Amino acid sequence: MAVWIQAQQLQGDALHQMQSLYGQHFPIEVRHYLSQWIEGQLWDVIDLENPQEEFKAKRLLDSLIQELQNKAEHQVGEDGFLLKIKLGHYASQLKSTYDRCPLELVRCIKHILYTEQRLVREATNSSSPVGGMMDSMSQKYQQINQAFEELRLMTQDTENDLRKLQHNQEYFIIQYQESLRIQAQLSSLTTLPPADRQLREPALLSKRATVEAWLTREANTLQKYRLDLAEKHQKTLQLLRKQQTIILDDELIQWKRRQQLSWWVLLYLLCEKLAETIWQNRQQIRRAEHLRQQLPIPGPIEELLNELNSTITDIISALVTSTFIIEKHLPATVRLLVGGKLNVHMNPPQVKATIISEQQAKALLKNENTRNDSSGEILNNNCVMEYHQTTGTLSAHFRNMSLKRIKRSDRRGAESVTEEKFTILFESQFSVGGNELVFQVKTLSLPVVVIVHGSQDNNATATVLWDNAFAEPGRVPFLVPDKVLWPQLCDAINMKYKAEVQSNRGLSEENLVFLAQKAFSISSNNPDDYRNMTMTWSQFNRESLPGRNFTFWQWFDGVMELTKKHLKPHWNDGAILGFVNKQQAQDMLMSKPNGTFLLRFSDSEIGGITIAWVAENPNKAGERMVWNLMPYTTKDFSIRSLADRISDLNHLLFLYPDRPKDEVFSKYYTPPLCKQPSVCTGCSSVL
Repeated sequence: MAVWIQAQQLQGDALHQMQSLYGQHFPIEVRHYLSQWIEGQLWDVIDLENPQEEFKAKRLLDSLIQELQNKAEHQVGEDGFLLKIKLGHYASQLKSTYDRCPLELVRCIKHILYTEQRLVREATNSSSPVGGMMDSMSQKYQQINQAFEELRLMTQDTENDLRKLQHNQEYFIIQYQESLRIQAQLSSLTTLPPADRQLREPALLSKRATVEAWLTREANTLQKYRLDLAEKHQKTLQLLRKQQTIILDDELIQWKRRQQLSWWVLLYLLCEKLAETIWQNRQQIRRAEHLRQQLPIPGPIEELLNELNSTITDIISALVTSTFIIEKHLPATVRLLVGGKLNVHMNPPQVKATIISEQQAKALLKNENTRNDSSGEILNNNCVMEYHQTTGTLSAHFRNMSLKRIKRSDRRGAESVTEEKFTILFESQFSVGGNELVFQVKTLSLPVVVIVHGSQDNNATATVLWDNAFAEPGRVPFLVPDKVLWPQLCDAINMKYKAEVQSNRGLSEENLVFLAQKAFSISSNNPDDYRNMTMTWSQFNRESLPGRNFTFWQWFDGVMELTKKHLKPHWNDGAILGFVNKQQAQDMLMSKPNGTFLLRFSDSEIGGITIAWVAENPNKAGERMVWNLMPYTTKDFSIRSLADRISDLNHLLFLYPDRPKDEVFSKYYTPPLCKQPSVCTGCSSVL
């Protein structure tokens, strides 16, 4: 597997190390868009210590710049405009940086490739889930490639047989025409005198007998060639079906669940190979059918070819309908992975978007008549697919789609508006092979929840999160389990937290124990005590936490929002412990010097963080106690940042356990406008 594909699967510190390899000296975008070219060059053969090798290095630099310029020139459409400018800028930047020292470019790229390979190797050899996943991907990709190689050889074999059949048939037709000519000569003998007829007839009769005997034998041989070729095509199509099932039913579903760039690149390449192989075989079967029509020979071949045509059409249908996917949900981007290979772009199709209810989605998947059924009105819901030459794909971008009206169904029991699921149905019609084949295609978005006020957002997010995390592939829309194991929920909320906060620092085991204590109202600090516990949807986001007026999810969502908007750098620095309750904070601080403080998320308020610190009790000499400030919220931090507030509080000296506060927070302090008494130009007054 390509190193770049595997490098994108790295996580945590390994991912951070990989990202740190790039910068102005070599942008990561260049590595991404030229990954195949970069990994295909012989960087190692250049001796960096030999000045005479500079010519080779200069040639590689020029080629790299040319590749970037070519990539930039092929960017089309609105999406490609900015990328075209960016790649052109990188080409100029790299030329300016390395034109006088091309060996430094080679040194840079060799270091990048070596480090990436090392990081990938370490991750693959480790027992971590990432290493296991990468190793599993690599093995599966190798197996898929082996199957493609087998298909390539089989397709080449049938191509050779087809050419041989065509050559033999052409010669057969020539001999058949010869037999007709002989027959015509025999017929013309009737006009000759008997003596002349007796003189010429025996030779013509003998020649006709010889040719007809050859034609009979050759007709049998051609029939055998046709049957052998049809049987080989049957075997090829069996393997094609199997390969297509692996790619479309396994890999495509995995990608839809992960929506990762590296999987998208890999999936696109696999689908392209699949489309190319399928189309080659279809063309061969069509040519075999044409040869049969040119020279009909009685036998079972007609039925066999009809069966092959039907099978290959089914395979193409499955390919087209399955590779019509939603690449991105907001704003929606719908893509046909194999549009370029099947030349669908020659007649650009239009995609229509409709919002439908859960019941309508069920009826649709049962092939029940749902024509014109919708649950609302979407503005700007039609879009023509654009062809992207560089990627070879067709895509439609619904940039301005908006919901004008929604029709709700009767809700069940305790279900609220924010638990009612809809989906966007995308429909189109594709013509393949010059309008020979026409396919109606449909795909459904992930479930969406329609809200009318921002206050409903966190509850709607809970519904979508539960569905995305725990829905089984191939489920009845939009069936989800009512309860899940606590470790499953931990994985889901950890991924959500990192994605929302956009941080590599996720939730630690201690954080998850704190959340378990909050969710289940249990005081145990042992993670094993929670491994077999389950959490229901009601516990997650219907029932309020004991003594509170908010649910578990509402509290957690508030933490995410606060961290994302105001606390991200401090969370990444490890300055915020966050998931600590009031009693734990007291126990931790009482063993520390006065002025030691920590930051923890408020138990009593959604989206709040409080400062707890240890100090003398002013009412009782010699006694120390832990103080807690009123929680700060988004409203407070929109006025003054956390770092500045900590700077303002002189009694805060050390961030738990023992770090001077300025060492941690000073880089985030807002600098004073005027450091010395002077005339301030901003307000024209003396300070």
